[in-house]
Amino acid sequence: MTTMQKSFPDAIILDVDLTNKNISKRKLSGDLYKLYPGGSALGVYLMLQELKPNIDPFSPDNLLIFSVSPLTGLPISGTSRLTITTKSPLTGGCGDSQAGGNFPAYLKSNGYDAIVIRGKSEKPSYLYIDGEKAEIKDAKKIWGKVTGESEEIIKKEIGNNKIEIAQIGPAGENLVRYACVINMKTRANGRNGTGAVMGSKNLKAVVVQRQKTITPYDKEGFSTLINSPEMKARIPGFSKGFGEYGTSGTIIPMNSSGFLPTKNYSEGILEGAATIDGRAMDETGILKGRETCYACAVRCKRVVDIPGKVDPQYGGPEYETLATFGSYCGVTDLETICVCNQLCNMHGLDTISTGATIAFAMECYEKGILNQENTDGLEIKFGNHEVLPILVEKIAKREGIGNLLAEGSKLYADQLGEEAKSLFMGVKGQEFPAHMPQQKPGLGIIYAVNPYGADHQTTEHDTMIAIPGSPFKSRTDLVGDYDHYEVPTILDENKIRYVFDGQCFYSMQNSLCLCTFAWGFAWQLYGPNHIVDLCKYGLGWETNIKELLEIGERCFNMMKHFNAREGFTKEDDKLPERVFQPIPEGPGKGVGINKEEFYKAQEMYYKMAGWDEKTGNPTEETLKRLKLDWLLN
Repeated sequence: MTTMQKSFPDAIILDVDLTNKNISKRKLSGDLYKLYPGGSALGVYLMLQELKPNIDPFSPDNLLIFSVSPLTGLPISGTSRLTITTKSPLTGGCGDSQAGGNFPAYLKSNGYDAIVIRGKSEKPSYLYIDGEKAEIKDAKKIWGKVTGESEEIIKKEIGNNKIEIAQIGPAGENLVRYACVINMKTRANGRNGTGAVMGSKNLKAVVVQRQKTITPYDKEGFSTLINSPEMKARIPGFSKGFGEYGTSGTIIPMNSSGFLPTKNYSEGILEGAATIDGRAMDETGILKGRETCYACAVRCKRVVDIPGKVDPQYGGPEYETLATFGSYCGVTDLETICVCNQLCNMHGLDTISTGATIAFAMECYEKGILNQENTDGLEIKFGNHEVLPILVEKIAKREGIGNLLAEGSKLYADQLGEEAKSLFMGVKGQEFPAHMPQQKPGLGIIYAVNPYGADHQTTEHDTMIAIPGSPFKSRTDLVGDYDHYEVPTILDENKIRYVFDGQCFYSMQNSLCLCTFAWGFAWQLYGPNHIVDLCKYGLGWETNIKELLEIGERCFNMMKHFNAREGFTKEDDKLPERVFQPIPEGPGKGVGINKEEFYKAQEMYYKMAGWDEKTGNPTEETLKRLKLDWLLN
């Protein structure tokens, strides 16, 4: 077995200037790369180094950064993840988004840790990478095409199926502020509008040719990680339990608890919710299979086939999509939700912001803020499933009311006036995912303070330390010593420490480009100790939990500093008033968040994070402690 520690590798960065059609390679030293080891950390580091403050997100000067990590593509579950970093056109702050699939492993196999894309192509183009060869190619044939058509044309043009394609659809071309970047036609860098920035650069796709397989530093040790009796026993059960329904099996439990976001977050229970749960996909026969990402045993991706309506190449809806197009909109028609999921994957739209923005419009319609005169004659009311596919296509094409909805619910609300502003459910311009802060107030704190807006994959959820018997305590103890609760709604110093450490942990995952479902804090396939082993055997990096948590903390402090440059303050760390109102009906009836207690807890978070309690931004001392004093120059 290899015992000598390997020096941390240099990062190889491909620099692409679309304006001048210049492509070059450069290195980031291993010493620096170890501080910002890929993904989110590397992306925001490069942004802070190279991007001037206060530029328009759609300016050619904005950067679009694709990044992986030194662990990407290792032959083990959950190591093929891609981060895209940019200045977000949806929030105006630091944009950060992750996706799985085969594309990340293929990119890493070409020897690149990041692609920095700058400028704007004179005409529609795509970037093709084949080892040392990288070129900008004409995308005239695929501009305006949906993702499935584009992929078919590109593969025919390249003449090789051993490629992976990260692309935008018409929504990105039309600068929909929550357009995403799609690979495998089903994996989305969904949040923050990364696809809109890509469209603003006239860049249709990034195409990567598969090269050599990534091999671990210590093959023998790596084999013990994969083939240990513990994991051999755990993988089949985890794959069956989690993989069988994916996240789509969460609808019924959330509804039963009374915390399924319904009718634009005004309620917590949906009558008929069982008809849109993952079990219904199975029982109705529309679920035809499960897909996986590179080298992953979990196989959590849905494949739905509804002849004449839904093509299986576009996958199937997960929990967030079922909720945003379902319960958010008061809709229980499963086929319609599957059609909307397909349309989003075809056109390149974030399903969360798309469904949530439509739900916002529905409530505006119900309250008389909108009417058929300004909705293209459509009756946009809760429960009207027939309008959903029409609105998704209008948004992607920016047609009629779709042109306004394409701005996102926050900017649209600003145009509609004060009453509409109170109906926006999100933070920093980004719509809420489908986890109610009334049930998970710790997650609500992270929604508020998170630099890239409300996001459910930014910390471990409150519920994980409120399960009878504390089944995950042995894992959470590896990160910190937390009291476990009987209910998840407690908000105290212990909870703040738990979600703060969780935020450091998830930020580290996004930097090492590890899948949250495979590599986790509590319930996932592998635990915190396994990440340490992965670094050791996969890379020759002798690390520990403390160092890994600091990487995550460094990353989101850089993001927070980026936002401070853009004028963000503590006033941007606010939740909508609705979450402080008790839920009206169902098992969650009467549950709300005490506003005074919530913001006292947020002050506790600022103190714990080392952020200025007046501005909500990192102090000099914190930046210096995290080796970020270069940001003070």
